[in-house]
Amino acid sequence: MSQSSSPIPEESRPDTSGFVLPDATKLEAMAEFAAGAGHEINNPLATIIGRAQLLLKDERDPQRRQMLLAIGAQAYRIRDMIGDAMLFGRPPTPELQPVDLAHAVSDILRKQADDLATDHCTASVEIPSGLILQADSTQLAIVLSELLRNSRQALQSVDGGEIHVRANSRDEFAIIEIVDRGQGFTEIERQHAFDPFFSGRQAGRGLGFGLSKCWRIIQQHNGRVEIESTPTGSTIVRVTWPRF
Repeated sequence: MSQSSSPIPEESRPDTSGFVLPDATKLEAMAEFAAGAGHEINNPLATIIGRAQLLLKDERDPQRRQMLLAIGAQAYRIRDMIGDAMLFGRPPTPELQPVDLAHAVSDILRKQADDLATDHCTASVEIPSGLILQADSTQLAIVLSELLRNSRQALQSVDGGEIHVRANSRDEFAIIEIVDRGQGFTEIERQHAFDPFFSGRQAGRGLGFGLSKCWRIIQQHNGRVEIESTPTGSTIVRVTWPRF
């Protein structure tokens, strides 16, 4: 059952005045492009993926198998980028329901366990029991996955480390923080962190639609997101999300 969430009162809103956000015209243009190009691009991509899988089935040479796997992986990556552009440009209306935040975070960490181990990262969680969000469970999972992936990628530059996930309640909202000590943002990068049209990001954090997609979904839930970061210090991504 869908429910509507109340807008965040002005006094409870994080200050987003320091961020450069994409305007409505660009968002609509991206939505139109993604919707039109998605069909045209996904059809040949499906052919590439299918042929690569067919060749892989009978291929025994290890080097050729690796090349075919790379072709398939990059084709899937293009498909996901088109999907991200469509989600960012014109996201579906959230189907709101009660979602236990601790359970949602635990589920995402379980799914990312292999990636965390590969990147020499650990995660600690401080979330009070019974903290229930008003959220579309699928879209909340996308946000949590992207924020954790963003921290994990930033920690690659320092050979791993800890990601700290913590949350508490404030009035009718949950305050969720993802903290890491990986490669941080310069001030310019921080200001443009949610703008997918900004091309000045360095490799290692905030590339692609990840943070932009998070901002869009959080906005759809009448929430807010902000970032505190320096290039060599801790980075805190703070999300304000309506409670159920």
